[in-house]
Amino acid sequence: MQIPKGATVAVMDGQKLSLFQNGGDEASPKLSALPVGPIDTDNKSGGKGHASSAANPDDDTQDEDGFVAGVVDVLNQQAIGGKISKIVVIAAPRALGEMRKHYHVKLKDALVGEISKDLTGQTSADIEKAIAAA
Repeated sequence: MQIPKGATVAVMDGQKLSLFQNGGDEASPKLSALPVGPIDTDNKSGGKGHASSAANPDDDTQDEDGFVAGVVDVLNQQAIGGKISKIVVIAAPRALGEMRKHYHVKLKDALVGEISKDLTGQTSADIEKAIAAA
């Protein structure tokens, strides 16, 4: 996959988010880390179909869904505010599926690509290789 120079790359799972910016060209991405601000994880209802009840006591799933909804809210706000014009989302498969439910139209417009893979905790060089292979 080729990503434009200046594109944001969001790498996440249900608990951790890392943001990068491509300082290289489209064919040879060179990622540099960006600061990650606070994530509001209070939206436990963010997980559609994961209502809290005795029949579904999995609090970890609800915590992950709240984190994912919080991350997408931050990305949506940045896209709406013009801070993100191009973005690649790399996320664990379950997190990516949950994210797609919350994308704002502006974030969808900025979306260059998605990679369904858990690369959290990997080096920027490993992430660059995964992007090149996608």
